[in-house]
Amino acid sequence: MTFWLDLMFGSDVGLMSMLVIIATTLLIAFYAGFFIYKVSKAGPNE
Repeated sequence: MTFWLDLMFGSDVGLMSMLVIIATTLLIAFYAGFFIYKVSKAGPNE
């Protein structure tokens, strides 16, 4: 466990990799939530 923590937060490259992964996950979650919201609110003619 300490190896992974050191790899992720011990260097700038690891930290930036974690930030990219977190940002990508947040974007996917936002777009999935937005899609589900739009589908649930859509009327029969839309």
